[in-house]
Amino acid sequence: MAKASVLNGLMRGFIGRCPNCGKGRLLHRYLKVVSPCAACGHDNAQYPSDDAPPYFTILIIGHVVIAPLVVFPIIWEQPVGLILAIAMPTVMALTLLLLPRVKGAVIGVQWAIRQNDGDAPLGVTEADWAPQPLPASDPQA
Repeated sequence: MAKASVLNGLMRGFIGRCPNCGKGRLLHRYLKVVSPCAACGHDNAQYPSDDAPPYFTILIIGHVVIAPLVVFPIIWEQPVGLILAIAMPTVMALTLLLLPRVKGAVIGVQWAIRQNDGDAPLGVTEADWAPQPLPASDPQA
């Protein structure tokens, strides 16, 4: 198993590779997770991505495309039809291009931090992660 660093998982997921080995494909048919990985057998479906990828995609597109549209004064001097004809396809194309990459990055980060739907990774017992009771305090102190 590879060293589980957040940057390693993020980059492997972003380029669409298995975060565990970096060789197998992570997604197939746009957003469907390949599980298990064909190269290493790792179960990538154990990492729930749910609403995070669309949220982060909207956040990124909003900052990269929409914010400059509001800030630059040349936008306000052009006809609205022209701005919409350029901005709408750009936003849609960037969103569709970025969404699977962000989903891969989210899965990669979850792999790195060992987030897996509440189940402990193989070989890890409850004693390894369960909170330990606090030592009894001395009432006479």
